[in-house]
Amino acid sequence: MAFNFGAPSGASGTAAAPAAPAGGFGGFGTTSTTAGSAFSFSAPANTGATGLFGGTQNKGFGFGTGFGTTTGSSTGLGTGLGTGLGFGGFNTQQQQQQTTLGGLFSQPTQAPTQSNQLINTASALSAPTLLGDERDAILAKWNQLQAFWGTGKGYFNNNIPPVEFTQENPFCRFKAVGYSCMPNNKDEDGLLVLVFNKKETDIRSQQPQLVESLHKVLGGNQTLTVNVEGIKTLPDDQTEVVIYVVERSPNGTSRRVPATTLYAHFEQNNIKTQLQQLGITLSMTRTELSPAQIKQLLQNPPAGVDPIIWEQAKVDNPDSEKLIPVPMVGFKELLRRLKVQDQMTKQHQTRLDIISEDISELQKNQTTTMAKIAQYKRKLMDLSHRTLQVLIKQEIQRKSGYAIQADEEQLRVQLDTIQCELNAPTQFKGRLNELMSQIRMQNHFGAVKSEERYYIDADLLREIKQHLKQQQEGLSHLISIIKDDLEDIKLVEHGLNETIHMRGGVFS
Repeated sequence: MAFNFGAPSGASGTAAAPAAPAGGFGGFGTTSTTAGSAFSFSAPANTGATGLFGGTQNKGFGFGTGFGTTTGSSTGLGTGLGTGLGFGGFNTQQQQQQTTLGGLFSQPTQAPTQSNQLINTASALSAPTLLGDERDAILAKWNQLQAFWGTGKGYFNNNIPPVEFTQENPFCRFKAVGYSCMPNNKDEDGLLVLVFNKKETDIRSQQPQLVESLHKVLGGNQTLTVNVEGIKTLPDDQTEVVIYVVERSPNGTSRRVPATTLYAHFEQNNIKTQLQQLGITLSMTRTELSPAQIKQLLQNPPAGVDPIIWEQAKVDNPDSEKLIPVPMVGFKELLRRLKVQDQMTKQHQTRLDIISEDISELQKNQTTTMAKIAQYKRKLMDLSHRTLQVLIKQEIQRKSGYAIQADEEQLRVQLDTIQCELNAPTQFKGRLNELMSQIRMQNHFGAVKSEERYYIDADLLREIKQHLKQQQEGLSHLISIIKDDLEDIKLVEHGLNETIHMRGGVFS
């Protein structure tokens, strides 16, 4: 994303256009000159077809999820429904079909007074004559600041109304270039996008009634069937519904109504009123652009966007095959795209959560399946052993009374050899005995480790502690008595020793 918060477009950009930008952002404010506007694709001024998303007020590109609003009664790139057809078989009459593109992002015809507006804008920004003194220079700077910000009124003359500064003016600096996904559906797919001013839950709960209402809007023709391709949540409690209409002929074949034909029918004034009653705020086709349209779109930068910024946006395009640069004017447009991005992030996270749950369920099913496979393997082994035992008994019964044959004798010799090898101390029997002893030891240690543990009740444990404490106090008292008695015994021994020495001295 290339942000242009720098200087406005140069003088060459403003000199080339004889009129200031005005109106919606769908045509990015370009004027209707002889050479055509930046997004007119060389459409003549009076073609009668105002473009795919065109109208008297065309805002935004209309790519993806409602990037822009469309008002007016345009007929789109294709042929509209002929008058009097009433959707009867969709036999579209070629009534003055344009061979040119008709202006994918065509602009409304500008009034001749737009050239005066450009002169008034230049006067308000450079040389206002409102006060007739040095304060006019301060007013010019204030008007420039308003033009850079994209809001306010520029007063420059007492006899002329002020200039209204909008964010679409070429001097507004709060502009950026983002990228939108190009649709890859064909006109024959018949996909039409309807934006409802309702929540997704309400749309899904009332989907049958919605389909029936749209069928009534189409005239209630029994040969037409309205189908919902997808439902997606948009910011600000809006919902995008993608539909297509299938027409069935009397011979049994069916086809989808082209998207441009369906869009032209929905853009009729009486039909628009019915759609607004259903809560539809926007309708647009979802068809791919031709290479010529994309080339024309990229070669001509939108009005008010610096050509250098536009060229840099084309260079920085992460995927030129799927993405196309679109200008963003003002913080509202930036906030809207941010909301759309947050909404898509939530949808992706929801899808990831669903995938994670599916993976967990598959892992559980895999574990269950592996356990069943192991169980069936054991069952197969048991059945194989039982079958072998039955075959052995059957063979014994069949061979009873017959002498041992040569092949049976050879087999007996082989079995005796194998038996001898198994019974040898240093061969398999010794190893089997060693393994059996290790298995017994492991089972013994396992049994010891898995011995039952006893738990003492808390009250009983408290009583045991109290009893042991009393026992310890009694032992301490007994030890102190014994120490006192030992002291007394030592005194007695000391007295006896002294008496013996005294008597020995007398006898000597």
